[in-house]
Amino acid sequence: MASIRRTQSPAYHDRPYQNGGTSFSVSSPSQKLLSNGKCSSPLPFFSSYGVGIRRFVAGAFLQKYSRKVWRRSAYRCLVFFLLGFLLGMSPFGEVEDIKSQDFSFEIKPSPVNVKLDPESVVKREDFVLDTVNLGVERQSKTKERFNFIPKKQIIVVTPTYNRALQAFYLNRLGQVLRLVPPPILWMVVEMNVASMETAEILRKTGVMYRHIVCTKNSTNVKDRGVHQRNAALEHIEHHKLDGIVYFADDDNIYSLELFKGLREISRFGTWPVAMLAQSKNKAILEGPVCNGSQVIGWHTNEKSKRLRRFHVDMSGFAFNSTILWDPKKWRRPTSAPIQQLDTVKEGFQETTFIEQLVEDESQMEGTPAGCSRIMNWHLHLEARNLVYPRGWLLQKNLDVVLPIK
Repeated sequence: MASIRRTQSPAYHDRPYQNGGTSFSVSSPSQKLLSNGKCSSPLPFFSSYGVGIRRFVAGAFLQKYSRKVWRRSAYRCLVFFLLGFLLGMSPFGEVEDIKSQDFSFEIKPSPVNVKLDPESVVKREDFVLDTVNLGVERQSKTKERFNFIPKKQIIVVTPTYNRALQAFYLNRLGQVLRLVPPPILWMVVEMNVASMETAEILRKTGVMYRHIVCTKNSTNVKDRGVHQRNAALEHIEHHKLDGIVYFADDDNIYSLELFKGLREISRFGTWPVAMLAQSKNKAILEGPVCNGSQVIGWHTNEKSKRLRRFHVDMSGFAFNSTILWDPKKWRRPTSAPIQQLDTVKEGFQETTFIEQLVEDESQMEGTPAGCSRIMNWHLHLEARNLVYPRGWLLQKNLDVVLPIK
């Protein structure tokens, strides 16, 4: 503890003062207390005690510490801080309260279910061997959930043109395609310009579609469908669309089963088509004769078409789109683009086109098994005398108006 000594000034008793005061002696209150011997009241005692505390505090803060003192005090504070930190972290209690499990870093293996398979017990004359199953069970149901096979895309190509029953045909075909499970792409091809009426019908069907325009000039009405299909084939080849291509005219009638079976085709599939003859008095069956899924012959009734290599209607076959843009996969002899020909006679467009896709019947697949079901019909029910109403609106009412009585 530091103490401070104050040097008292000497008292000159014989020196006169200007104010007429007498000489005095400087003494501390504690000296007066000791000289008197006793306190007359408790107030002087407390005042002397306060003066002592004040002197002690003043001496503690007024003393100039050297650098060594500051370093020593800093080290002491650090030591006491660390000591208090360790005391705070240490558990209070006996040593027996601390278990070894509290500080165990041992990694315990997961429990193993040991099961006994009664069928796997190997019995011998002198001993028995049991196979142990270490809990690794095959979950067949779990595997089936993850064995997801994506469905093939169906690319439906429909050439169309402005006529009186166009809206009826497109709406009927669109409602059928709407029931087909996705993915499905409907490619509708028009000549010269895409009409607003057709675009409005396609938007309302709810089917994913592409509205394509064929810009090739053609004066022959019979070659119009050939150029429209070629425009769709060029679009598929250019964008390398992967799926099963099917030519579906808008005036034909299709069953839902037909579109569901298209995804089973690997390269080229065909099936019989029922057609109504031009005379409207008989039905004609045209298509393959199958033994299971193998094509062994053809149905035909027209003498003029017996010279064809493949007796198939345009809506009676479908093929893999990769044949168009991946010739190496199918080992095609040439990489020339596959298109329908407008230079052949009417009725021979189908066979000349199929000859570019396959070599013979061995590369075809008959669907369904045995080719015993009719899944689409070609009826030729076109109304040629009706005029196409622009915007699907009739400017006048019916010719006959019956007044209300």
